[in-house]
Amino acid sequence: MTPAHSKETRDMLGRKGLMAVGQARELLLERLQYTVDSETLPLDEALGRITAIDICAPEDLPAHPRSTMDGYAVIAADTFGASESMPCYLDVTGEVVMGEIPDQTVHRGTCLRIATGGLLPEGADSVVMFEHSVPVDATLVEIVKGVGAGSNVIGRGDDIERGQVAVSAGRSLRPQELGLLAGLGLKEIAVRRKPRFGIVSTGDEIVAYGTTPPPGKIRNINTITLASQARKLGAEVRDYGIVADTVESFFPALKKAVSENDLVVFSGGSSVGARDLGEQAVDTLGSPGILVHGVALRPGKPILIGLHDNTPVFGLPGHPVSAMVCFDLFVGPALEKIAGIRTEALPLSPYIDALLARNVPSAAGRQDIIRVRLDHNSAAGQIRAFPVLGKSGAISTLSRAHGYIIVDEDLQGVSENSQVKVYLYQ
Repeated sequence: MTPAHSKETRDMLGRKGLMAVGQARELLLERLQYTVDSETLPLDEALGRITAIDICAPEDLPAHPRSTMDGYAVIAADTFGASESMPCYLDVTGEVVMGEIPDQTVHRGTCLRIATGGLLPEGADSVVMFEHSVPVDATLVEIVKGVGAGSNVIGRGDDIERGQVAVSAGRSLRPQELGLLAGLGLKEIAVRRKPRFGIVSTGDEIVAYGTTPPPGKIRNINTITLASQARKLGAEVRDYGIVADTVESFFPALKKAVSENDLVVFSGGSSVGARDLGEQAVDTLGSPGILVHGVALRPGKPILIGLHDNTPVFGLPGHPVSAMVCFDLFVGPALEKIAGIRTEALPLSPYIDALLARNVPSAAGRQDIIRVRLDHNSAAGQIRAFPVLGKSGAISTLSRAHGYIIVDEDLQGVSENSQVKVYLYQ
């Protein structure tokens, strides 16, 4: 199958013209039509999981009106016009016991003591805070500030009404969503299965990261970094180990990984060279085949993106920084779509505004990802972003960076003291 490239010209490595980052990502997500199936989990095991369906409230929350302040349950009309210079006086006829249904009714001219969370007694329509009252004795209170009906009270269904969508499908469950569902009495919910993420490391020069590499060898960084990125997105990671740059080793390993996972990445083998078999391996998997090979991006230019049926396969650069950048821009969005996360439910990437501390050059027509560290203690009182320079294989540049800036394709760099958005590493 002919790769889907935007131009017919070839670059210095013999590849067809590079595709823009946004165009490549859009093509991938457009062609990717697959979402993992669902399962039912106990609520206390659902943190970080993705809701499979809209979860509707089975009841009103709260089920009964409650006080939101410590004070006195009153009829608001009794307090009309009350002030420190002209207070009103109410008879205190009892107290609302926490956790029990009040057995007394509030009548005109009377009130009941009530604590935060107490059920509003019959007859009362508001609560006067203790701060706006002066006890005269055990049975009489002076109100020095009037309240309107509904003041300091949460009514039945004010939090959420029965039948209302409490948590929509495609949401990642945070502690606050779990708290809401617990408040509604739900013990278990339907969530998407964790996507299975397979990773294959290629290269005769790669050895396990826990060993001492002999001359000419390097430790395997990409498996630990890429697997960690996938786990942060909720994936179940399967490591297929380090395989040699040979048809006999690489092709069967990739085929096995694709057959057992929802998304597969291999690191190394994505650029065009005599021993790089990534493109050949993806082609042998079958249709639809390779979608993209090479994007106008630095670092990360030689990324390979393919599909076998509905399983996306990514060939990432061997250099660790390049591989992690490509994960953020391409693999992560694909993984989120497979996981069932609705695009509109995704939070905005966290960023802060800063002043760029030095000029950053860039070539027009290419998107540059520039790692930066932040200085919060500049003399001008503004946050400054200092580029963290280094080669694409230098993993320490990521470790030293607080985030990154994006230099778009239509720019030829960014000038010192320009205001930039720094997207923060989490």
